[in-house]
Amino acid sequence: MFPSLYAILDAELAGERCFSIAENLASSGVEIIQYRNKAASSRLLYGECSRLIELLRGRSRFIVNDRADVAALCGADGVHVGQEDIAAEDARAMYGPERWVGVSTHNLTQFKSAIQTSADYIAVGPIFPTASKKNSDPVVGLDFVRRVRALASKPIVAIGGITLENAAEVFRAGADSIAVIRDLIGSPDPASRARQFLKLASEIRHSQN
Repeated sequence: MFPSLYAILDAELAGERCFSIAENLASSGVEIIQYRNKAASSRLLYGECSRLIELLRGRSRFIVNDRADVAALCGADGVHVGQEDIAAEDARAMYGPERWVGVSTHNLTQFKSAIQTSADYIAVGPIFPTASKKNSDPVVGLDFVRRVRALASKPIVAIGGITLENAAEVFRAGADSIAVIRDLIGSPDPASRARQFLKLASEIRHSQN
């Protein structure tokens, strides 16, 4: 089963707490953590990712945002690409079949295209207004999650403005997983916040079975 909580560790938001937050999230039971540092040089990103891999090994699946080359070089568990990054199939060719490739989509055309790729999961959003990403795409809303749920068997990861307060309705709309950034990183206790998300997800899944 795809992890219900997809934590995104944004370097700009986390700052010097980045590695301690990663440790806290892993210790709380978060199974997948993506690292996003769009401002880093290739050398710096490689070093940071290598350190995070060692920190998370055997506890959380580690995903690199955007950079399939860095992900492959440092031996990450996966790479996540956006619409302006290398194509999912090119990332797969570089990265191999044994590791995950995820792709972001923001409209129906992009989602239908992603279904046809070898992507292991498809992210959709932003579901709600978000301040975590500069030049964010238009909000798609919960109805979009319901609509695409009927089109794909691949896991769907909802992203954008998701908090503990609105997460339940995102799961009920059909998302397999919720990607959370600010509501985890901005918490004074990310581990406790993550456990609250995981408990909620477990309750929702139990009620749907």
